[in-house]
Amino acid sequence: MAVQLSEGIIARMMQAYEKTPREFLNGPTEHVLQVLSVKPVPAKGDQARRNRLIISDGICFAQSMLATQANHLVDEGLIDKFTVFKLKNYSISPLNDKRLIIVLELSVVQQHTAKIGEPVNIETFSAQTSTAGTPAIAGPSAAPAATLVNPPQQQQQARPAVSRPSNGKGPAYPIYPIESLSPYQNKWTIKARCTNKSDIRTFSTQRGDGKLFNVTLMDETGEIRATGFNNVVDELFDKVQEGKVYFVSKARVNIAKKKFASSTTDFEINLEKHTEIEECPDQSDVPLVKFNFQELSKLEELDKDAICDVIGVISQPGECTPITTKAGKELIKRDITIVDKSQYSVRLTLWGKQAEQFVAENQPVVAFKSVRVGDFGGRNLTMMGTSSAHTNPDIPEAHLLRGWYDSQGHSANFHSHTAGGGGGTGGGGEFRRSELMTCRAIKDSNLGQSDNGDYFACRGTVVNIKADAVMYAACPGDKCSKKVHEGSPGEWRCEKCDRSYPEPEYRYLLTMSIADWSDQIWLQIFNEIGVTLFGMSAKALHDLQEEDPSAALDVVQQAQCKAFNFSCRAKQDNWNDQTRVRYGVNKIWPLEYKTEANFLLETIKQYQV
Repeated sequence: MAVQLSEGIIARMMQAYEKTPREFLNGPTEHVLQVLSVKPVPAKGDQARRNRLIISDGICFAQSMLATQANHLVDEGLIDKFTVFKLKNYSISPLNDKRLIIVLELSVVQQHTAKIGEPVNIETFSAQTSTAGTPAIAGPSAAPAATLVNPPQQQQQARPAVSRPSNGKGPAYPIYPIESLSPYQNKWTIKARCTNKSDIRTFSTQRGDGKLFNVTLMDETGEIRATGFNNVVDELFDKVQEGKVYFVSKARVNIAKKKFASSTTDFEINLEKHTEIEECPDQSDVPLVKFNFQELSKLEELDKDAICDVIGVISQPGECTPITTKAGKELIKRDITIVDKSQYSVRLTLWGKQAEQFVAENQPVVAFKSVRVGDFGGRNLTMMGTSSAHTNPDIPEAHLLRGWYDSQGHSANFHSHTAGGGGGTGGGGEFRRSELMTCRAIKDSNLGQSDNGDYFACRGTVVNIKADAVMYAACPGDKCSKKVHEGSPGEWRCEKCDRSYPEPEYRYLLTMSIADWSDQIWLQIFNEIGVTLFGMSAKALHDLQEEDPSAALDVVQQAQCKAFNFSCRAKQDNWNDQTRVRYGVNKIWPLEYKTEANFLLETIKQYQV
């Protein structure tokens, strides 16, 4: 099939940018172009890999960069040398003395076998035409020369109207939709509503103490998180209020760290000392809050640590409970239970001020925005600093849920996401074989460097258990489990509870090494996992150890040379001024060879032609 490229469009794009860069930075298009080459750009630090393209319109070719959200097209072979594609959205970014086309969105037209036309470098073409003026270039998609200065009509419709702030200055740069932001743009303004604002939080690093706050900004295209540090906190914290609309400009766009971000984009904003935030008086075209609700029954389908929106009736309001973290910090925790029409109930945890200020009288309908999915003891939800709760919101989903609960839901029997899916211990959900990592890959990936740790799945055979220390004497007090010491016969002292008990509760705490074909790693095992590993409680093993030490040793040794599937968390900690990464086991599954064989069979079938 003959393909007609949008001849001359690259020159017109560059000419329009040079004349009116504020009006021609991005927008939806239907230009047909061809890829002449694809070159991966190595990732730096924790940034995503990028792909540099040379694209052609048949007359000129130019350098471009593919947005990271489209990397999968290169990985899947859909974007390759000579691929013809339709450019649906783009931006132009200055790079030294050149201009780089950022391909934000595209669709593949067809795979071609040769270069179309004899395109020349856009820089050469521009130099040749600069003295005589750029001629109107013929082509099926060519527009009249007089229209080159202005953006296409469809682009004007896509961009929200620019309202001037009360000070009359107006936005410093063109209004960008949030979904089009990328690190390759440095002159932009977004018009967005602040849907969430965190408290000021402090932190300590090797370089000293610091503070930060973040806000969630939303327009009609999506959300993005913006964070300010140290002096920026003093400058901007009081300037932003939840619910109001602002022009935000002169900030830096970075690759989002998904473990900390709850936005819908691949990027986040870093607020800097020159960042400008001005309130916009015209707020009518920016939505208040957008929800994408997930039924409670389908939480099992989401990955652990995924971010989602849910709506439900508060069936159990819970109570505020003070807890002490491992770092000795006092926190307020509150576990509530929500239900919905899928007839599932889920525990949702609130922390700090969210827990103290949450009102749950008369079983209200509450919409939760950007909560995190957990799997400790089964699927559960947690409010984060960027989450928000909206009680009895005036939306159709809330009205339907209210009517259902009042008429029949209040007397319904609800299911729950209990722990142990597929025989696992220590959490809910099945073993994610698609995320399986070898021991060597776990070591090479440098997991555990983030504040919240990293989760991974692995499979291995137990090769060594430190049998001399597999358990400890723990406090039997409610929600304590701290180590206790025997001061005198029949008196076990807990310093945290400031109480003595006649006997302790024995709990597993041990390390063991597992190995696969690639390498060996050490795992940390806690109580629930130890019960599955040894087939008895820690107290039972302790009693056996007192009666028959050799029999107890046999129990420990029998756990060796067995293969398991593990769901683990890598977390960096400090001990005796030494920093190291520990791999803690969250769940464990004894290997079921029939299940594993069926999975391999299905995997093989996917590769069959």
